[in-house]
Amino acid sequence: MMERRTMLAMLGLMPITACARQSRAPGELWVGSSPTGVPFSYVDPATNELTGAMIDIARRVLREIGLTGDYRAAPFAALIPSLTTGRIDMIAAAMQRTPDREKIVDFSAPVFSYGGGLVVRREDRGAYPALSAIGDKRVGAQVGTRFVDQLRGAGVGRVKTYDGLGEIVRDLANGRIDAGYGDDPILRYQLRVGPQRRVRMADDFTPPVKEDLCLIVEKGNPLLARLNDAIARLRKDEMPAILRRWGLG
Repeated sequence: MMERRTMLAMLGLMPITACARQSRAPGELWVGSSPTGVPFSYVDPATNELTGAMIDIARRVLREIGLTGDYRAAPFAALIPSLTTGRIDMIAAAMQRTPDREKIVDFSAPVFSYGGGLVVRREDRGAYPALSAIGDKRVGAQVGTRFVDQLRGAGVGRVKTYDGLGEIVRDLANGRIDAGYGDDPILRYQLRVGPQRRVRMADDFTPPVKEDLCLIVEKGNPLLARLNDAIARLRKDEMPAILRRWGLG
């Protein structure tokens, strides 16, 4: 039988900084997050640990209810399967609340809301007020996200999926695709602080919908009520301060 340690490593669930422990410590939750969702969650190269706005929010909310978190990196598309099979206890990542996801997991009260952003090459001076304006262009989107569904729902037929938005921006700059569509704050952050590439945000673009960003637990988990109470207490002052520190306020 495959050892648990080997299985977790294959799923991308090994902790970033230490060997995997076999059981939770008292008062501890295993929290899963994507390592590629800057500024919401990513691996800090200086510390090799998960960090970001959603990590800070999760830490503060858990501290408010007397719990701690062991933060574990996993590919975005593996987060919900990891939660529903008990490999993690909570998700803190740039995963928005959607009707399809609500059938599978429970979402806390919102901590942030945003929509999709469209990125094109700098020399592309076309107008892109909506997804329908993309036409038959080749568009990159992150696998397992709502943005793939939105593109297909708008009739965009040439959609290429990627593991992360960084790969989308790189392929766009290199001419392998014509546009990229994904989390607006993450794309803007990458263009602001990442390598200088000949790409730009389509600033005339309006996303079809804005959706809520929440902490996520398994369906029916009684922890949800405690999370919501803590978020309500922190919403006025501390939550906005965390978001501002990450350029999201």
